[in-house]
Amino acid sequence: MKLKKKLSASVVILLLSQLTACSSLGVKPWQRDTLAKEEMALNSAPLDNRLDDHIYFSKEGSSGGRSFAGGGCGCN
Repeated sequence: MKLKKKLSASVVILLLSQLTACSSLGVKPWQRDTLAKEEMALNSAPLDNRLDDHIYFSKEGSSGGRSFAGGGCGCN
C-alpha cells in the first residue's frame, strides 16, 4: 500500500512538472525586434532558395507554378 501511494505521488509530481515546463513559452514584446531580423526569416537567402527550387523542379519533372520548366533528366 505504501508503494502504491509513493508511486501515485511521483506520477502526480511528474505530471505537474510537465505542465509547468510549458508555461513560459511565448515571445515577449521586447524580444520581437530580435525575431524580426532578416537572418531570422525562414527565407533568409532568397537567391539560394530560388536555385534550390529550380534544381528540385528540374529533377522532378514537375512545375509548382514557378516561371521555369524542365524535364526529369535535370537538363533544361
